[in-house]
Amino acid sequence: MIIEVLLLVIFLFLAFSAFVGYKMVKPPRLIGDWTPKDLGFDYEDITFETEDGLKLSGWWIPNGSDKTVIPLHGYTASRWYELYMKPTVEFLLKEGYNVLVFDFRAHGKSEGKYTTVGDKEIADVRAAVKWLKENHPEEARRIALVGFSMGAMLTIRSLAEIEEVCCGVADSPPMDLDKTGARGLKYFAGLPEWLHVFVKPFTKLFSGGKEVNPIEYADKVKKPLLLIAGEKDPLVTVEEVREFYERNKAINPDVELWVTDAPHVRTLKLHPEEWKEKVLNFLTRHLK
Repeated sequence: MIIEVLLLVIFLFLAFSAFVGYKMVKPPRLIGDWTPKDLGFDYEDITFETEDGLKLSGWWIPNGSDKTVIPLHGYTASRWYELYMKPTVEFLLKEGYNVLVFDFRAHGKSEGKYTTVGDKEIADVRAAVKWLKENHPEEARRIALVGFSMGAMLTIRSLAEIEEVCCGVADSPPMDLDKTGARGLKYFAGLPEWLHVFVKPFTKLFSGGKEVNPIEYADKVKKPLLLIAGEKDPLVTVEEVREFYERNKAINPDVELWVTDAPHVRTLKLHPEEWKEKVLNFLTRHLK
């Protein structure tokens, strides 16, 4: 009888872990109702296809420039996210840049059943850059990325892996997915961090993704990079971002670190003018 109860408890625990893993790689889709038209800019609804056959949805917002910036949203967000995506798009447009913004796989209106939180999403960025270069080569002579959280991870990866991307801003980039994933269970779901070791195998099983740790790119990125870290971030510690910075600056003279007092991806919200000044200064210098 005791063995049967024990087996039932184990089964229920594993079933719960599987359920949590499934929910973690299949976030709810955020679809809003604002468009660049509400910001005073004409735009085009676009669709482009990734190398693994997914159709991604986005906006192309021309602005009469030969420089284009691609904002990259975080996990569970989309191009409509009003905390940082809307103000970033508006800021970039008002500063005269063209903007291409899209929803990562399994987010917003893009295809895809599961997110891999930084693994297969590199194909999404590559597809966006390819679409831009093929359809608007004159407007894409210089391409920059501004990423938040998961999007910041992809910014770092892109600087190492996508030739056409010349520089990037990484706001609140996770550096170690085991640590951030465990904290994320508590942050997103209110569950204990120790549960992550049991949930992690199921996230990989469902999504088919590999674990990506941006800290490993500290020895690969040699393009201009602005890192933004918040002292009150519950998902990513300043020490983890600083470790990347210290390693990267040994090979990259154009890496910068800005530490603020903000929680995760909230520097723009709490210090909007300072954030815009820092990012604009960075982009102006490196998108020449």
